[in-house]
Amino acid sequence: MSEQESAMVEGVPAKVRERHAALSQDIDDYSYRYYMGAPIIPDADYDALMAELQELEQHYPSLITPDSPTQKVGAPISNEFAPVEHPERMESLDNAFSPEELLAWAQRVEGETEVGAYLCELKIDGLAVDLLYENGRLVRGATRGDGRVGEEITLNLRTIDAIPVHLDDSTEPVPELLEVRGEVFLPGQAFKELNARLAADGQDEFRNPRNAAAGSLRQKDPRVAATRPLTMLVHGVGAHRGVSFTHQSHAYELLRAWGLPVSDRYRVVGSLDEVRDYIDYYAEHRHEPDYEIDGVVVKVDEVSTQRRLGSTSRAPRWAIAYKYPPEEVTTKLVDIRVNVGRTGRVTPYGVMEPVMVAGSEVEFATLHNAEEVERKGVLIGDTVMLRKAGDVIPEILGPVLERRDGSERAFVMPETCPECGTTLGRQKEGDVDLRCPNARSCPGQLRERLFYVASRKALDIETLGYVGATALTQPLEPAKPPLADEGDLFFLTVDQLLPIKTLVLDPDTTEPKIDPDTGEPKVVTFFANKDGEPKKTVEKLFEELEAAKQQPLWRVLVALSIRHVGPRAAEDLARHFRSIDAIAAASEEELLAVDGVGPTIAGSIIEWFSVDWHRDIVAKWRTAGVRMQEEGDLGPRPLEGLSVVVTGSLEGFSRDTAKEAVQHRGGRVTGSVSKKTDFVVAGESPGSKYDKARQLGVPILDEEGFEILLRHGPDVARARSGVADEAEDHEE
Repeated sequence: MSEQESAMVEGVPAKVRERHAALSQDIDDYSYRYYMGAPIIPDADYDALMAELQELEQHYPSLITPDSPTQKVGAPISNEFAPVEHPERMESLDNAFSPEELLAWAQRVEGETEVGAYLCELKIDGLAVDLLYENGRLVRGATRGDGRVGEEITLNLRTIDAIPVHLDDSTEPVPELLEVRGEVFLPGQAFKELNARLAADGQDEFRNPRNAAAGSLRQKDPRVAATRPLTMLVHGVGAHRGVSFTHQSHAYELLRAWGLPVSDRYRVVGSLDEVRDYIDYYAEHRHEPDYEIDGVVVKVDEVSTQRRLGSTSRAPRWAIAYKYPPEEVTTKLVDIRVNVGRTGRVTPYGVMEPVMVAGSEVEFATLHNAEEVERKGVLIGDTVMLRKAGDVIPEILGPVLERRDGSERAFVMPETCPECGTTLGRQKEGDVDLRCPNARSCPGQLRERLFYVASRKALDIETLGYVGATALTQPLEPAKPPLADEGDLFFLTVDQLLPIKTLVLDPDTTEPKIDPDTGEPKVVTFFANKDGEPKKTVEKLFEELEAAKQQPLWRVLVALSIRHVGPRAAEDLARHFRSIDAIAAASEEELLAVDGVGPTIAGSIIEWFSVDWHRDIVAKWRTAGVRMQEEGDLGPRPLEGLSVVVTGSLEGFSRDTAKEAVQHRGGRVTGSVSKKTDFVVAGESPGSKYDKARQLGVPILDEEGFEILLRHGPDVARARSGVADEAEDHEE
């Protein structure tokens, strides 16, 4: 306890302090549940607890703090997704895809130490999260992020019934500190019911349970997450204090005793043959659990042996994920149709008799282009082999030839765009794909571009999903589309939005969804309620449009849908040129001077800015107040053109903040060491990148040297890089 805290409670009996703390925690929890729409005690009981707390504070005013429930109005109902550093790094897992690779891993492990037993558990295809408990109370929850830094989502995680806010200490004392790792997911039936509810409300459906879990936990209003039937299973422990574990299975027993959700499907086995039996069983019964799995995780059970084996720079040596191959099924290929993408590419896709694969129903699958259809030899009417690549993307493998009966027919690629009727063609000589050249006015391309503008990799406008993008570009008559192109996005008005009625399209196929009640294409009034008044989403849309104007330059570049310019290239361009005007005016030679930009990207940028209506989009966005340059001085920066590699863990920087610090000063952070690397920043446990830097003679900086580089530039830092020898001595 700090001196300030001691002074605050001076003269207050210990029992009173303990009762005040317990009351405060309970009232906070009850208040939170109340505001989530799921109260767990009657109002009268809540009022009695609040009255008791107020009485204590009247007698002992030193107990009153800004955090006391008596000093707060309501409950927090908004997430900000602030970055938080995990107390202990969340490592990834190495993978084995065959029995031979599993055997090689086991031989390496058993060659280094004696393995008493293995623990086998199912690899859930969910969203990894990190929970932090202090003295048994949940104080923080976060996404995995990059393993060191995640996003705080505590309020959303508290809506999940399976996650206890307070650990149960009735059978085992709770530790002072406990960091728990696990997977949040939607059970299979709950996923189907959620999608049915979203479809009924005219909202975008989730493509798979994992996306549904991730999307639910990223809701800024936790009351939305509270309506999603999420659950969780824990599978590991990070930092802990006040408890010790002899085995992984021992940790699971304690976690279950404290009320944390632990799977009942893990097994401790004594040999590799038994590991194989477990893997084989769930390969045959992978749909037996009510959640999606993509493999089995095998761990050394004894914790002391885990410590002896240690970790690589990214993964523990004592564990491995055995990944199952994608499932394959057969179904009838009813038709082959085409849709139009944001760059005009016209892509065939298969329409099939619905079939269950990898735990979800599949009705559509991509066929990429006409040459791919011909190469695979599929005909309309064929029975085809289907699988989900990575259990996510449906893929048609080929026909089952012995099932043909002569009624099948060949697919003929259309000559005109299915969205606007323009004649299709190849954009360049040698192109495989056919494209619609009507880029500005084709409603299909505009819809897809607008959806991309709103995506998380671009301007992150959460309320503008696929249905919203369709409504703004393809409303039903007599209304006219309010957008001529994406340049008009920031000039929308409420009056433009309210009359719009639109078809609900399937984002995978762009075909209208069918209303199950009428059998007709589903139509919604997306922006207005039944009384013709703006829905709540309209206000949120305009708030998010304002926020989007302040997104960094690289996101604006991504949002422009310049062909071949994704987030990585956009970051490189923004860091190098620092303004949209400089990029637009750059010659091919100047563009090629940017790390990560080759002839294809350079040519695409020059071609994009040569189009009048493209430049008009930039001009419109500029007029609307969208940021068109990097913040700060546009002049020279101290690390301009330097390449830096960061390895190991730094005390004062996460991996992301170190990267941002270098980029802000004009440098570039890369993932590998070469002769072109200017500096390697080596923190604790730097790994092989440190060794390669020494081998190549690349200057190595410790954390203090890194700070010198940031403050004083490369010349002073090079003089400081002699710390490499000291770092090596320290490591030894």
